[in-house]
Amino acid sequence: MRALMCEELGSVAVVETDVPRPADGQIVIAVEAAGVNYVDGLFVHGRYQIKLPPPFVPGGEVAGTVSAVGPGVTWPTVGTRVVAVCGLGGFAEQVVVPAAGVVRIPDTLDAAQAATFAQSHCTAMFALRDRGGLSAGETVLVLGAGGGVGLAAVRVATALGATVLAGASSEDKRRAARAAGAVAVLDTSAQSLKDAAREFSNGGVDLVYDPVGGDLADPALRSLRVGGRYLVIGFASGAIPSLPLNQVLLRNRSVVGVDWGAWSMSDAAGQHALLTELLDLVAAGLLTPAIPATAPLEAGAQVMDDLLRRRVTGKIALIP
Repeated sequence: MRALMCEELGSVAVVETDVPRPADGQIVIAVEAAGVNYVDGLFVHGRYQIKLPPPFVPGGEVAGTVSAVGPGVTWPTVGTRVVAVCGLGGFAEQVVVPAAGVVRIPDTLDAAQAATFAQSHCTAMFALRDRGGLSAGETVLVLGAGGGVGLAAVRVATALGATVLAGASSEDKRRAARAAGAVAVLDTSAQSLKDAAREFSNGGVDLVYDPVGGDLADPALRSLRVGGRYLVIGFASGAIPSLPLNQVLLRNRSVVGVDWGAWSMSDAAGQHALLTELLDLVAAGLLTPAIPATAPLEAGAQVMDDLLRRRVTGKIALIP
């Protein structure tokens, strides 16, 4: 089968490799689409906190049809269309995953939508509701709102009954954020983030969702109301900020770390329940992911580079 292999850090290439075989409790998915995420590029370049020794196949989320099942697997059966968070191995024609972790794809989603749904929307729900305690009627400032993680946060926050102010650096990204449900947008490259957020929320937002870090962190923290919560998602800007702790203390604010990836690996049952809940919201029409762009496996290196350079609006799926 064909797979996009990282044989040395910093580069990937399509190679021929063996078709995986399922062991006890495993299934093989014939991959129809694989979502590309910022973390995939970090893995390939050796810039993630977990260092992977080559060779390896990146790709952490896939959608497709079950092509084989291992011993002891009663569901899913061969032919079932499923989505899976696989961590690695997704940029290939087939991938082996634990059967207990997959969820049936709703009829309303095509393969590319399903493959680009799990990581970003699970991160958003885990961050906003489970770590941030978001309640209906609260206000949320989403930074990096034109990227896949940011747009998922806009959709999830809106589905949970929040009012969203979306910050993004380009008109295309701000337009995408509005389409995802943001009530208002701000240009993070030109406007005062703190002033815009305070005006929007009549004094301060309830939550900040920050996958960007860097220079936006300080004004975002200052945009919080008394008792507001700052959700640290990641550092897409490349710079890890140092926050002024007096701004946390003086208004009883909270800074909350969000590591969905580590949690999902340590609590497989909880992650399965979270993904099932989100896909149930999709099936009920309460959450509608956008249709992503698509590209062949051979374009994987360019797609990951574009993500690392923050040149992508929305999501991209590779089609094996």
